[in-house]
Amino acid sequence: MSVDKKGLSRRDFLKTTGIATGALVGGGLIGGLVGYNVNKEDKVAGTGDHKGTGGEQAAVSNRGLMFFTNMAEFSVLSQAVERIFPEDDLGPGAIGLGVPYFIDNQLAGNYGSNAKEYMQGPFPAGEATQGYQSRLTRAEIFKQGVVRMEEEAKTRFDKGFADLEGGQMDEIITAFQKNEVDMKGVSSEFFFKLLRQATLEGAYADPIYNGNVNMDAWRMKEFPGNQMTYIAEIENEKFVKYEPLSLSSMEH
Repeated sequence: MSVDKKGLSRRDFLKTTGIATGALVGGGLIGGLVGYNVNKEDKVAGTGDHKGTGGEQAAVSNRGLMFFTNMAEFSVLSQAVERIFPEDDLGPGAIGLGVPYFIDNQLAGNYGSNAKEYMQGPFPAGEATQGYQSRLTRAEIFKQGVVRMEEEAKTRFDKGFADLEGGQMDEIITAFQKNEVDMKGVSSEFFFKLLRQATLEGAYADPIYNGNVNMDAWRMKEFPGNQMTYIAEIENEKFVKYEPLSLSSMEH
């Protein structure tokens, strides 16, 4: 992702926010990656086979769509999350990490149905500090949000979202972030927050959930993953770099 003097690269963003050292992610991450203050290039390639521009992905178990049945909608989701977490010289972006599949699979389960959450009324518009206030499930919100992104693309640029240039995609995503897009039963700002958080979770979750392909997001942060023990190095005063391990690598 090229930038000029007024822009901010993901490398600089990771260095200055603490994400590269494993700090907790929260707040307005998108402001540093897509939105108000970053210059972007054109859209990424790769939604056809969902590999991004980083080449072949490692094999992932249970890879497949479980929620989205419309591939055009899945392509909108794929391009949107890639704009939030783009590929660059640090490593793969959201598509290369399998984030679209992670989100799709999560929407098909308890996360998407809000199965373990209180979902009774009333449903007044809540404050930013009040958390989930919509009568809609996450699956319904994501479905509507993806459709509205496609509609915004056709209204603004007379093209489908996945066919837009990167800057045009960012304009639409930023409009959702600023709550400038009308949605039913939920604000576009809240949909954007769900999308951003799900993107980060898909990038950094254990690969058994079909994101973080090949543990490359962990490698970017030098995160060790799920090691069986650190006893051999616990008294070592120097930083020890481990090859990351997934839960799937543990013997039962």
